[in-house]
Amino acid sequence: MDWMEIVIHTNQEAVEAVSFLLQELGADGVAIEDPEVLHRAWENRYGEIIELSPDDYPEEGVRIKAYLSELEIEDPEALLQKVREGLEHLKHSGLNISPGTVTHRMVNENDWADEWKKYYKVSKISDRITIKPTWEEYDPSPGEKVIELDPGMAFGTGTHPTTALCIHLLEQALTPGDRVIDVGCGSGVLSIVAGKLGAEHVLALDLDPLAVEKTRENVETNHLSGVIEAREGDLLKGVGQTADLVVANILAEIIVLLVHDLPRVLKPGGAFIASGIIEEKAKWVEASILDAGLEVLETKHQDGWVAILAKKW
Repeated sequence: MDWMEIVIHTNQEAVEAVSFLLQELGADGVAIEDPEVLHRAWENRYGEIIELSPDDYPEEGVRIKAYLSELEIEDPEALLQKVREGLEHLKHSGLNISPGTVTHRMVNENDWADEWKKYYKVSKISDRITIKPTWEEYDPSPGEKVIELDPGMAFGTGTHPTTALCIHLLEQALTPGDRVIDVGCGSGVLSIVAGKLGAEHVLALDLDPLAVEKTRENVETNHLSGVIEAREGDLLKGVGQTADLVVANILAEIIVLLVHDLPRVLKPGGAFIASGIIEEKAKWVEASILDAGLEVLETKHQDGWVAILAKKW
């Protein structure tokens, strides 16, 4: 299905009024491209933040985009005329809508859904591990382990500092032949890294069925279906098997709920890797790990994030 994209170049003062105009004409919502976002200091660092390109934003003013289904538009030219008339009405009411230009184009739904892919490129995480989007071409060096990944709508492109920290600790702590549990597997990137590093078996768990399905697809792409088992699971609840290594790249608040199950699941000498922890909460997570009877061996830091390596004796 195709969509009509209507773009109005205006300014901050007119954002609310222009957005309301587009919604009155049938848009379910609007997208606002404001170059101020390029200079914003984000207070909430949860999630993955991709690097924004200045080329996608106007040099001055704000672009407001609305999308309307072709099935809902009887006369595209008549709709555009209503947009122009609405802008003229706002202008005559005293609102500064400058520059007030209107452009439009038809957008294919499939192309639109894949637009984010232009930001996701090959990323060399370490000397041995490289994350490669499935649609990108890449010629690996001898001995380089390439993870083919299509995150889709699941969390985890593999490029966020929390994931990179986990990968470095997996390289350090995982011994070929280990049995691994990946709690909160997302797109499956850490499970696949563990498989590529020689794990005998990986249990990938996530509460989100979409993440589980995407993990299975990525596991198959990386030819590790015989090593990695992905299924729905709420942390370590109901997990009866034991592991040489448990990795959890989630949030500090969730990790502290998880750690009490580690003594039951980890084999003697087993390792625990925790990430997704902002620096301000690292001590809290370390204390919960110690309370569970594990020893903290190492902490790694990157861009305000912390990963912890612990061991059960």
